[in-house]
Amino acid sequence: MHIGIPQEARAGEARVAATPETVKKYVTQGHQVIVQSGAGTRASQPDAAYEAVGATIGTAADALGAQLVLKVRAPTDAELTLIKPGTVLVGMLNPFDAEIKARMDEAGVIAFALEAAPRTTRAQSMDVLSSQANIAGYKAVLVAAQHYQRFMPMLMTAAGTVKAARMLILGAGVAGLQAIATAKRLGAVIEASDVRPAVKEQIESLGAKFLDVPFVTDEEREIAQGVGGYARPMPVDWMRRQAELVHERAKAADIVITTALIPGRQAPVLLKEETVQAMKPGSVVVDLAAAQGGNCPLTVADAVVEQHGVTLIGHTNLASMVAADASALYARNVFDFLKLVIDKEGQFTLNLDDDIVAACLMTKRAEMALEQ
Repeated sequence: MHIGIPQEARAGEARVAATPETVKKYVTQGHQVIVQSGAGTRASQPDAAYEAVGATIGTAADALGAQLVLKVRAPTDAELTLIKPGTVLVGMLNPFDAEIKARMDEAGVIAFALEAAPRTTRAQSMDVLSSQANIAGYKAVLVAAQHYQRFMPMLMTAAGTVKAARMLILGAGVAGLQAIATAKRLGAVIEASDVRPAVKEQIESLGAKFLDVPFVTDEEREIAQGVGGYARPMPVDWMRRQAELVHERAKAADIVITTALIPGRQAPVLLKEETVQAMKPGSVVVDLAAAQGGNCPLTVADAVVEQHGVTLIGHTNLASMVAADASALYARNVFDFLKLVIDKEGQFTLNLDDDIVAACLMTKRAEMALEQ
């Protein structure tokens, strides 16, 4: 197949959908790969590195005009005009955005949104949400350390002792667990909370204290189990009890990192304004849910603001701040997914009996056209 790797057009996006490592594998399999000039530059992958493994360097039109286009983010309107009907498009395409789906459907693109892959053992190697959340959790701690005006670890010096920073992490999915591990390496004292009781052991194994909100009904316990690795909205009374505990622990914390997301829905509010008001001056909040409304109502997406003496950080693309490794992991996710839609002869095949393929297919009009 003719595979195109365009440069990401969305502001602030430094990642690239294929690295020289994966491009070399595509070329070895007999595919022709064209990379837009500069596509990997911001991820520390120069054009020469792609040429060295057999890729051709071209324009945006060349890359977007390929049979199979690999992207990180959903195409812009301008990019869609360069993508031909029937093109296979693979990327993180935001499957919950009805407008984006409609535009790609209208363009006749056969689009696969990798975020929609089921959270199963078989799909682990192509789990883009996990690979990128892992990086976001790591970077969140470093960003917090940058804005926090004190040391992270405890230091005993001739001038006196400096206490370790106290960190509160809300949500212990992939991002939260990586944040715990990173903060622990930096010497912070960490507490963490999550609605799912199953993560208590993981939190404690990384050196953090688990903040337990007891369940008082079977309904609360059942909902807390989540679905497919994701949390579900909890009952109002449980949320009230959790908010009370979070309020008390946030008052004692120096840094709070919030990571709670529910696919396709507004992020739950975990850190209320009155809690921020009660936090210590100079405290820092990193809100990883800023793109979905934020876990704190004071968060401003893609901005760093100060409210009530607390710095609130709303970066919506932390993984892009570690573009080289984020691209390397993402490119491997994409490579593994393509094994499901490219046959042994190197041609595209749509097997809707495969649960991963069926879950990721985003454009129904293209699906119907193929079935005719």
